[in-house]
Amino acid sequence: MTETPGITGHWDIDPSHSRLGFSTRHAMVSRVRGAFNDVSGSADIAEDLADSTAEVIVQTASVDTRSADRDTHLRSADFFDVDAYPEIRFVSSAIDEVDEGSYIVTGELTIRDMTKTVSVPLELIGVETDPFGNLRAGLEGSRRIDRKDWGVTWNTKLDSGGVLVSDKITLEFELSLIKNLAEAAPADSSETAVQDEAPSETPEPVTEATPAPKADTAAPQPEAPESVTPTPAADETTPPVPKAPESAASVDPKAEPAAEEFPPPPPVKPAETPAERPAEKAPEVKQPDAQSSGGGLGKLFGLR
Repeated sequence: MTETPGITGHWDIDPSHSRLGFSTRHAMVSRVRGAFNDVSGSADIAEDLADSTAEVIVQTASVDTRSADRDTHLRSADFFDVDAYPEIRFVSSAIDEVDEGSYIVTGELTIRDMTKTVSVPLELIGVETDPFGNLRAGLEGSRRIDRKDWGVTWNTKLDSGGVLVSDKITLEFELSLIKNLAEAAPADSSETAVQDEAPSETPEPVTEATPAPKADTAAPQPEAPESVTPTPAADETTPPVPKAPESAASVDPKAEPAAEEFPPPPPVKPAETPAERPAEKAPEVKQPDAQSSGGGLGKLFGLR
């Protein structure tokens, strides 16, 4: 029995950090590389490794070789026929430890609804906790297969007698798995729930204390109108002084004698012109002079 201390439990494949790559010869002279970028699955590692299981699921439409035309051809019926066979699956049937950190995973590989048994050597790269608190395990491995065993037979002959695409394909597994802590989550969640309930109780008294200051704030609001009322009172004291004479003049139109008590002397004086005054004074002065001479009386009685 092979024990697996430290890695037992349920693990989920992280799609954003996992890929199933492949490579093959092209035109007999170069190598074409590609990958399926949509990879998912899980592994359940038991204390006895023989009881462990694993599954890998690949979406065939996610094939990527950095060439749009080639990717379109690979998705067609000549190769993966993604419309008819959207997935490639590998389901383990046995996991054996060859050496510390080295394993042989045997299982059923299904491509285009054709299933064959293959064994894939995998190496445990390490187990680490990421900054987000996730416990991660990395696995890498490769296996060479013949694509014709799964019905992928399309090819074109070259003038030299070779073929455009090699029948031998190397599969490259690069997997990042995250340990699922769901089993420990309920205990932690219950504790967190209790903690959540405690703060929920504390805010209730806090809310009760809050209305008291709100009432205080409401008190100065009625005081504000009281300060407003004296201002118009001050304004009323100032206007009544000018308004009193205006109202008296308007209310007593019969108070014409009051206006006559202040007759303007200048309009009376200009009526008497200075020219008339000397004319009147001149004869008054001449009359006494004539009487003193006596000439006027003699003429009156006919005496000369």
